[in-house]
Parts: sequence; C-alpha cells; structure tokens
Amino acid sequence: MTVRVIEARPEHVDVIAPRMREADREEVFAAVGRGPASALLHSLERSDFAHAVLFDDVPELMFGCGTTNMLTRTGAPWLLGTDALERHARDFLRGSLHWVAEMRQRYQLLQNVVDDRNTVSKRWLQWLGFTLSEPQPFGYEQRPFRIFEMKA
Repeated sequence: MTVRVIEARPEHVDVIAPRMREADREEVFAAVGRGPASALLHSLERSDFAHAVLFDDVPELMFGCGTTNMLTRTGAPWLLGTDALERHARDFLRGSLHWVAEMRQRYQLLQNVVDDRNTVSKRWLQWLGFTLSEPQPFGYEQRPFRIFEMKA
C-alpha cells in the first residue's frame, strides 16, 4: 500500500464526503449543523494549509489548520476522513506526529473541539500529546464536546 500526502483540493471533497466516518459525520453536524461535503469545503476554505491523504491513490482523509487568533498565534487543527483511517491506523499514526510538529512550528497554541462520543479521535489526540478538557455543551446540537489543545 502506498500513502501520499498532497495539497488538498475541492475535488477531494467529492471522494471523501460520501464515505465519511460516521463519527466524523455526527461530530460536524453536532458542532456546526453541516453535512460532510459542506464541512470539508468550509474547513478547506478557512485553513492556512490543508492536505489530503491518499491510500493507494484514493483520497481517504483531509486535514489542516487555520488561524483563529493572529495575536496569540492560535490555530485550529482539524481532520475528517473515511473508515480507511482506522484500517490503516499504523501508517496514519506515524505520519500524524510529523504534521503536528509542523503545526507547532507555525502556531503558539493548537486548539479545537472534539465530540465526546468520538472515542477514537479522543484517544488519538491524547496519543499525540493534546490535553482534553472536561466535556461541556457545545455547538448546533449542544452535545458534550471537549476542548483539545497543545502549546508549542
């Protein structure tokens, strides 16, 4: 299997959105009331950088980071993908350490939210070194979310 990370483009949304992981689909709807395609496009458009990860030349996930506060150099990292993410966890985990290190070079603080139901994402974020807050009601559906953050 080959794994490639390339600059994300709008056409990647068309491949990933219909197959988005159920946990990611539920998370973006609960947070902002958007469907998969809308959430991916919104994230892509508001990011300082965004990448697509291809497994055997098929786009399976997109991730990136956008500035939320220029004065404090705060960035909001995000990642949305398909079930291939879990099938190829080892390759994904290895690469994710590199990209978090890159983000930490650009931003003083990395901060976003994760749906408390999304156990796989919470475990991955903690493995990367993010700290997670206690759950609190958030977003469109006012479901429990946790703030995750990492200081540079």
